[in-house]
Formats: sequence, C-alpha cells, structure tokens
Amino acid sequence: MRRLFQARKIEMKSAYELAMERLQKSSPSLSLTDEQKKELAEVDSKYQAKIAEKELFLKDQIRKAQTEGKGDEIDSLQKQLVSEVGRLQEECEAKKETLRARFVKNS
Repeated sequence: MRRLFQARKIEMKSAYELAMERLQKSSPSLSLTDEQKKELAEVDSKYQAKIAEKELFLKDQIRKAQTEGKGDEIDSLQKQLVSEVGRLQEECEAKKETLRARFVKNS
C-alpha cells in the first residue's frame, strides 16, 4: 500500500494555487505586447504629471493660506487636493481599463 502512494506521488495544491486556477479560467490574464505596455505607460505618465501639477498648485495655495492664517481655507484646500488627486487616479485607471478592453477585442 505504501508503494502505491509513493509511486503515484499525489501533490496537494495550496488554496492559493486553486484560487489562481479558478481565476485564470474565469478571466484569463492578458499578455500585452511591448506597444500595448508602452500605451499604458504613456497614460500613467500623463496622469502622474497632471497629479504632480495639481499637487504643486494646491500645496502652494495651502502654504499661502497658512502664512495668512486662514484656517478654513486651509481645510478646504486640503480636501480639494485629496479630491482632485483621487479623481485623477480614478480617471487614469478608467482610461487604462478602456485600453485593456480594446487590447482584448483586438487579440
């Protein structure tokens, strides 16, 4: 009996491996070409620049409000900064998802 198990060598899969197999079946991963990767990187780069620009502008406004002692304006600007950065990040992800969907259709 022991030889039977040794000869067959049954390998148990971890829960992670099983989950990854199920995920692969339900939504196979997309292999991207270098050109497609470049397009996604360009979108990332564009939005990183927009975010940096917005951060510079609003942080400068916050500093000015701090030197003038305008507490309410500081809070408002900080909320605006968080909101704008979040919006731009969501916009970036939506743009990349659109590209990925186009890549799937074309493959």
